[in-house]
Amino acid sequence: MTDLKQPAFPPRSASAVGPLEIDTLVVGAGQAGVATSEHLSRHGVPHLVLEKSRIAEAWRSGRWDSLVTNGPVWHDRFPGMEFPDLAPDAFAHKDQVADYFEAYARQIAAPIRTGVEVRRVVRNSGRAGFSVETSEGVILANRVVVATGPFQQPVIPAIAPQDSALYQIHSAAYRNPEQLPEGAVLVVGAGSSGVQIADELQRAGKQVYLSVGPHDRPPRAYRNRDFVWWLGVLGLWDAQAMQPGKEHVTIAVSGAHGGRTIDFRELAGQGITLVGLTQAFSEGVVRFQADLADNIARGDENYLALLDAADAYIARNGLDLPEEPSARRCLPDPDCVTQPLLELDLAAAGISAIIWATGYANDFNWLQVDAFDANGKPRHQRGVASEPGIYFVGLPWLSRRGSTFIWGVWHDAKHIADHIATQRTYTAYRDAQQRQAEAQAGAAPVSLTGVR
Repeated sequence: MTDLKQPAFPPRSASAVGPLEIDTLVVGAGQAGVATSEHLSRHGVPHLVLEKSRIAEAWRSGRWDSLVTNGPVWHDRFPGMEFPDLAPDAFAHKDQVADYFEAYARQIAAPIRTGVEVRRVVRNSGRAGFSVETSEGVILANRVVVATGPFQQPVIPAIAPQDSALYQIHSAAYRNPEQLPEGAVLVVGAGSSGVQIADELQRAGKQVYLSVGPHDRPPRAYRNRDFVWWLGVLGLWDAQAMQPGKEHVTIAVSGAHGGRTIDFRELAGQGITLVGLTQAFSEGVVRFQADLADNIARGDENYLALLDAADAYIARNGLDLPEEPSARRCLPDPDCVTQPLLELDLAAAGISAIIWATGYANDFNWLQVDAFDANGKPRHQRGVASEPGIYFVGLPWLSRRGSTFIWGVWHDAKHIADHIATQRTYTAYRDAQQRQAEAQAGAAPVSLTGVR
């Protein structure tokens, strides 16, 4: 499937002069941008979506080769389209996800222009809206929706060793085991990405050390229901704020190999050496915190708490779902947990590569408006920024826990489009004197422009 074949900007009349004008400009054509376009179109809001690469580019080139979604396709999709040729409980491959959003954009006739980079956004002086500098010229927009997603700037911590002999990459740059040099690998970070990459490398014959920090560890499924279903019926997707102390807690869940629960003890039995949180590097030696057992125990607590909540929900609602006592059975702690490594000589261990599965930071340097706090984080309420006319879609915890999931993005985008539609009614309002003057002049009622 190919990208939408469209000119960089919409056709304009021969008499049009000056910058292109649009009511709402959406920056980014991933899941957030496509969802926003759908809801804006339903409201009849003239808009344009700009994407510097291809539609859903992050799914195509910003993920490793074997990646599949962390949720089943009955859940991780938009309401208006199912994934073709996949069973509801399947986990879509990354390329299938990209194809899905490209097809969805066609279905809704989204006005997307690919290959156009937004370089700067500033508020206009003396007139409403914003001036948007792009690689194809300037656009004047009444509103700007930032739909660039949460995976913008890969973060490698400052503790990374300055050692040219080590092959070091962020998980965003990892593609497959063949990419790495011969030798053992240290994977730093045990969220979804780190766990899946470590597992893949070990299955490919690599000796793998996995640095495990604080994490949540939900069951992949329990009593014939996927964990995404349990989070839904228990109201956990709708949590509006992260629990205090959980700011740096990742979630260890995977749809790989048909979907299964992440069990760190099982990974150790498979041959992966678990270590604690990576603390520092010095003269070829890496030190780990003595927190491995505690991190795994807290992950177990999170896992068992969800099982308890699920059992209570079943009993409370009289559901006929099969018992699953095996879900509570726990493997014995492996030696690497009971006798944890606190330091490791990289050369002696044969480690030739480090993969940093350490998350991302946002990059909003191009957005030069008053919508950020002192730490550079967006100031917003459910995506409506403190700077009037600026909106965010697709950020973690934008409105709830589920905001970065595909379905959550769709619902957040609806809220933003509804807000924009309401603001347009205020802007288009004319008082009696203005209406009389327009009638006497024989002019049509003034409305917001579409594309000029």
